[in-house]
Amino acid sequence: MTQLSNNRTPRRGRVFPERRLSPEEIARRKVEGKAFVKRCRLVFDRIQPELIKNNYDWFIIIEPKNGDYIIAPNETVARQKAREQFGSKMRIMMRINLVADFPAGVLTLG
Repeated sequence: MTQLSNNRTPRRGRVFPERRLSPEEIARRKVEGKAFVKRCRLVFDRIQPELIKNNYDWFIIIEPKNGDYIIAPNETVARQKAREQFGSKMRIMMRINLVADFPAGVLTLG
């Protein structure tokens, strides 16, 4: 029987150390993210009372710059519709219910 040796040393540190973000950039991105979620939340709070009656627990994807949104009963369908309508714009996905949780968070993929 052949005995295997474990001579491999694990890599330590970042894969791309030259691609580090400065603390200022991290703070800026965090502030921008919070502002984005706040804008989306304002749109959601405005339209939620009328949508919750007939579309409870559906998915809503909001693009906050112009206040457009898409609703669908299925997450996959909602993502597909959003990709067609918004392209690669930043948007957020939420559930239309009393809690308004963020199952998918901020969506940036096209």
